[in-house]
Amino acid sequence: MDKLRNELQQTASERETRRHFLHTCSTGLGVMALGSLLGGCGFFRTDNPTKHTTGTALLADEPTAPHPSHRLPSAKRVIYIHMAGSPSQLELFDYKPELVKYNGKDCPQELLEGKKFAFIRGVPKMLGPQGKFAQYGQSGAWVSDYLPHFQKVVDDVAFLKAMHTDQFNHAPAQLLMHTGSARLGRPSIGSWVTYGLGTENDNLPGYIVLASGGKQPDAGKSIWGSGFLPTVYQGVQCRTDGDPVLYASNPAGMDRNIRKQTIDAISQINQQQYDDVKDPEILTRISQYELAFRMQMSVPDAMNIKSEPQYILDSYGVDPDKGSFARNCLLARRLAERGVRFIQLFDWGWDTHGTSADGAIEIGLRDKCKESDQAVAALLNDLKQRGLLDDTLVVWGGEFGRTPMQENRDGQVLPFMGRDHHLDAFTVWMAGGGIKRGFSYGETDDIGYYGVKDKVHIHDLQATILHALGFDHTKLTYQFQGRPFRLTDVAGKVVTPVLA
Repeated sequence: MDKLRNELQQTASERETRRHFLHTCSTGLGVMALGSLLGGCGFFRTDNPTKHTTGTALLADEPTAPHPSHRLPSAKRVIYIHMAGSPSQLELFDYKPELVKYNGKDCPQELLEGKKFAFIRGVPKMLGPQGKFAQYGQSGAWVSDYLPHFQKVVDDVAFLKAMHTDQFNHAPAQLLMHTGSARLGRPSIGSWVTYGLGTENDNLPGYIVLASGGKQPDAGKSIWGSGFLPTVYQGVQCRTDGDPVLYASNPAGMDRNIRKQTIDAISQINQQQYDDVKDPEILTRISQYELAFRMQMSVPDAMNIKSEPQYILDSYGVDPDKGSFARNCLLARRLAERGVRFIQLFDWGWDTHGTSADGAIEIGLRDKCKESDQAVAALLNDLKQRGLLDDTLVVWGGEFGRTPMQENRDGQVLPFMGRDHHLDAFTVWMAGGGIKRGFSYGETDDIGYYGVKDKVHIHDLQATILHALGFDHTKLTYQFQGRPFRLTDVAGKVVTPVLA
């Protein structure tokens, strides 16, 4: 109670500010000017953000309430699986038998002139594919022996094989992939989606993040941040060990009734402050306090995979007592069926330069595939069997591709096989949520160096994800610093051939 009393006193003091003076003691001209400045900086949004591109209005009382999209969506939710570090498309999906002929030969100069690489210096050797490829399913998709379980579900996915990006370093490339900009400060795609659509479950966050691999992605938590959007739309990272969300459990000596009374009192104080200053971050604070209280019951239930039958655990390859990527895939299904709008899985450890065994194409990449292959295939099958794949969009990929030449450092051959970062060609696949099944779009050249047909940029991928959710990506905007911003900036086009 002392903390609550101190917060009340602090709040009362904060209300005696210049803003409060302008509001209560001036002629009103000051607060009008202040209001115009705040509106110009994006402090307000409309009651329905999908119905406007200009103008401002007061924030709705419940910022995460469900909103209609621009058009009838084919997907209600997204599960985005990001393999941080970027797996080599040449070992997994983009079969290049011609590259075998060049294995061990010096890289042709025309592939090096005018190019910048993250680490390659001098003249590297070409490196043939290390996986054994074959065609699978009725679609005849080429998949390597690195992914024996995925081979069985290829007819459920659509490949984008000529993806390209503007960034060849991890952090900026991850930012571009997930926020539409290589610079910090922009909202993540999950934040845009929850801003535009709200959530279908009042007891869980609309945007949940699950990370595995032992480390965070290079760009850090900024790739699930809300940027200049109100913070209620940022991703909530759930842990797979201990409390799913830090401090979700009540402290010793406080039962649920006392906690509820405390939350109610805090909300009343915050509401009084919002009535005075109309800062939407105060509504975010109210919403998050109340959501946190509801999450104390809903999150432990959603994250308790021990309630799953053994055959489901076995299909994913999950040990219920250990955190893992496989566990996160099963959690993604559980969250999807509970109405979470955007579920993002990050798995660290896919950066295969060849400097060590765990970062080697022939060792580390195979190990990462063994950790993830069964779970990804099980997730697609599980969603499909439950009827969830029809309206759940699943996206899989990294932040860029890998080079067809073997990486060297200062002209020295590395002890293991590895490939450098490559921005001109890589593969992403999508499934469910209105995407064609058993389809491949885009082609790269004979060695997988350049996209030569149906190239897809990062902004095109983002526009397509938003389209599946019912958005016109050019109209899902937020007024900030005097202009409307959007996820795809001033670019992007929907990849209509992959739509069912």
